[in-house]
Amino acid sequence: MSRPPNNFNGHVEEIHWPSLIAAISAISAVGIAIGLGLPLLSIILEKRGISSTMIGLNSAMAGVAAMVAAPITTRLAHDFGVARTMLWAVVISAISALAFYYAEAFWMWFPLRFAFHGAITTLFILSEFWINAAAPPRRRGLVLGIYATVLSVGFAMGPLLFSAIGSDGILPFLIGAAAILLAAVPIYIARNESPVLDEKPERHFLRYILLVPTATAAVFVFGAVEAGGLSLFPIYALRSGFTESQGALLLTVMGVGNMIFQIPLGMYSDRLRDRRPLLAAMAVTGCIGSLMLPLLIEDWLLTAVVLLFWGGCVSGLYTVGLAHLGSRLTGADLAAANAAFVFCYAVGTVAGPQAIGASIDVSGNNGFAWALAAFFGLYVVLSIGRYLFKPKQT
Repeated sequence: MSRPPNNFNGHVEEIHWPSLIAAISAISAVGIAIGLGLPLLSIILEKRGISSTMIGLNSAMAGVAAMVAAPITTRLAHDFGVARTMLWAVVISAISALAFYYAEAFWMWFPLRFAFHGAITTLFILSEFWINAAAPPRRRGLVLGIYATVLSVGFAMGPLLFSAIGSDGILPFLIGAAAILLAAVPIYIARNESPVLDEKPERHFLRYILLVPTATAAVFVFGAVEAGGLSLFPIYALRSGFTESQGALLLTVMGVGNMIFQIPLGMYSDRLRDRRPLLAAMAVTGCIGSLMLPLLIEDWLLTAVVLLFWGGCVSGLYTVGLAHLGSRLTGADLAAANAAFVFCYAVGTVAGPQAIGASIDVSGNNGFAWALAAFFGLYVVLSIGRYLFKPKQT
């Protein structure tokens, strides 16, 4: 099914480090750009007087783009090759990232969001498929934990850069575009190591969404909370009395939480026969952390402590959910299921910013926290229900 390593059937237990390093390095450069870009774009729109609802609507274009890109990414990789498709996605995303600076009219930001996040979605799907090709089944949680940790470094560096350079001028846009272009280097170097898709999936794309619902629901919640949180937390922090720099540093703390917890969570999940209780426990922690925000937001240090643990649990939904998915499927089915997984993430990124932005407009600033808690609560109900009434792993 792929060259090398052909470990989808579980016979190879060694980690194929060249492929792993190439794919992780590429997507981490993109993570820096996203971590910088999401708060940057929201702050610029806030300064222009755009409402939270409209900012959320614009941010939701990321999800629309991903929903369009996800079903066709596997086909593009099958026709043109994984590495070549990823390189084109790098170019498109870098150009669109820089174009935001020159787009004066608000309506122009909608097609730019579509182009940027459509290309980013392609990079995520194919890099994760590449990583799964390098991950032996018994160490999948560890490998995905490494992936999530390094990616979190990128996400944490983005807000840190934002806190240092601010939102004025072309510099933050140049840095974001340059970070994305750096992703092309490891992809090109390891292009002959990329997996080959020479078969078609056995099922229609949409059937993969319901094939492992515990995993796809987890990534839906992750997408909603991540996109809505990264896009609107800077506004929540500003309205709570923090400076622009303090709000960006809180996002950095959340990114540090992602870095600290992903490898331990991945390794722990490798020891479990059923990862669903762990997914439910992380959602409960996320819900509690969200409800604590309005009580602690006046104290920067306490808020940072909550976000440290909260950030680890949020990203854990993605890491453990992806490991749960990978333990169930192989080969072309795994590639298609990974696309469906990212598709559900995209649906979450549409629902999250819009619901959270509207909640702020309707309920005041604390509507940010209430909306986050609601997303986690829905997953807790779903996961517990499926664990009780569907004992078979799904």
